[in-house]
Amino acid sequence: MISLADVQYAKKNIAPFIHKTPLIHSNSLSMLSGAEVYLKLENLQKTGSFKVRGAFHKLTSVREDRVIAASMGNHAQAVAFAAQKLGKSAKIVMPATASLVKQEATEGYGAEVVLFGEKFGDALGHALSHTGHVFIHAFDDDEVMAGQGTIGLEIFDDLSDIDAVFVPVGGGGLIAGIATAVKARSPGTKVIGVQAESAPAAVISFNEKKIIEQVPNATIADGIAINRVGARTFEAISAYVDDMTMVREDSIAQSILLFLERNKLVVEGAGAVTLAALLENKEQFRGKRVVLVLSGGNIDFTIMDRIIRKGLVTSGRVGAFEVMIADHPGSLCSVAGIMATQRANILHVMHDRFASDIPMGKTRVIFTVEIRGKKHLEKVVSTLASQGYEVREKA
Repeated sequence: MISLADVQYAKKNIAPFIHKTPLIHSNSLSMLSGAEVYLKLENLQKTGSFKVRGAFHKLTSVREDRVIAASMGNHAQAVAFAAQKLGKSAKIVMPATASLVKQEATEGYGAEVVLFGEKFGDALGHALSHTGHVFIHAFDDDEVMAGQGTIGLEIFDDLSDIDAVFVPVGGGGLIAGIATAVKARSPGTKVIGVQAESAPAAVISFNEKKIIEQVPNATIADGIAINRVGARTFEAISAYVDDMTMVREDSIAQSILLFLERNKLVVEGAGAVTLAALLENKEQFRGKRVVLVLSGGNIDFTIMDRIIRKGLVTSGRVGAFEVMIADHPGSLCSVAGIMATQRANILHVMHDRFASDIPMGKTRVIFTVEIRGKKHLEKVVSTLASQGYEVREKA
């Protein structure tokens, strides 16, 4: 396994090429969670993610001029950027499902992008089949792990007496490197890995104490949607990581929204899982000093509105319900008037007159409303019901 000395060497080696990212205290998230929360802002790193650390450390050791990599996006950009700065040419294989913004950014750094397959595993197999290029693994490589581990050293350069560090986990390179550094500097600090419930391969492997492959489902945290943890990374995870947990999609969306609202930070789903994990386990970390690693900020803005809406619904800021009303002039106005008395702001209205279960002379109206929380929504619904309307909340 890599050692503290390997990570320390990596820190010196990559210093000319990367940002030492800020570690900031978040008062709002501390109040929300009950913990003392610090954020390691790798979303502000060059190329928008931590991946440049491992990419630069690896590529400085490669003598050949042509490299190839497989990635969902962040590793792609990191290898492309590092290759460009070091005078090498890069070919990047990405699954067709990789976000368009990450494809375009990778090409913008001068790399040749090849789209292959639907999952990361498809792209990886295709990249490995190429000859004439040095393959740069996204995570299962000692130099890459050591490069990512420099985040752990920076955290302890800026802060001491840390109870826990939360780290996103895909293939395991980030947590393997950070855990190596953290346990060497502060053995009592817990290192906690976080995955999305939709992509749980590393959590399952950690619990079963052996590598188990699990094909991921669609997830907001696409940057960590990996079907198999690395063999090298799993050694370090098994030795140094204290716990692994999974978080729900709703929690990830809510966390993205919280970072935008409370901290004015753009954080992609893979980076937001650490806050989701803290909020889902608040009681366990109440009063503790914790660091959340925000691994990247390369969010696909073409789906940002959907993510924000999901976050608003999860946090009880937006609700939806349907009301059966008489299909004649004035009925809709009456319902809207009742909602106005409850201070519910109507965002969207949709009529359904043709479903088989709707009686003649009636229409089902679906309202989307801005509210002050789930109790407020319950009050709006109960008020309508008390006025004789048939009301049903929508999930």
